[in-house]
Amino acid sequence: MASISPIDLQKALKGAEYPASRDDLVTLAKDNGADDTLVEKLGDVPTDEFDGPNDVQKAVFGNE
Repeated sequence: MASISPIDLQKALKGAEYPASRDDLVTLAKDNGADDTLVEKLGDVPTDEFDGPNDVQKAVFGNE
């Protein structure tokens, strides 16, 4: 499995408006051409809604 970085996540979520749902962010990441691994990891986080990019980063990378 390819490793993803916080920078990859920021690029994938460029243009996001918060608060945002997990599903909206997954769609945006796909539209921004994000790596499948990143999209999958974002889709697997247990949080349903995010107040900002820091919340997303904590949810995606917090358990590493």
